[in-house]
Amino acid sequence: MKKIHLLIINAFIRPFIVTFFIVMFILLMFFLFKYADDLIGKGFEWYVILELMFYSSATNVSMALPLSILLSSIMTFGTLGENYELVAIKSAGISLRKAMMPLLILIVGISISSFFFSDYIL
Repeated sequence: MKKIHLLIINAFIRPFIVTFFIVMFILLMFFLFKYADDLIGKGFEWYVILELMFYSSATNVSMALPLSILLSSIMTFGTLGENYELVAIKSAGISLRKAMMPLLILIVGISISSFFFSDYIL
């Protein structure tokens, strides 16, 4: 793997993880607001509510992954374009298609693993 591929993948991973957890937090807050009237005042212990949130977060993974992939890829290529790194890649004679291929393979791998997670675990 070339250094340019590692640069693009490393630039993608950090925003992907951050946006994934932010989207998961937002989806969990939507879940809590939706079922707040069913949970409040019923005498549930805090660990029961945390267990309910954990089980609902498993279903939210399939909704959070596509959105986090989209947002992190936009942020990654926006940052690369802002710092003129895409211009440097093009001027080095590397096509953008060839430079983006490892990222595309990573995203397809994440999508396939998300499919199998949704199919077999959920």
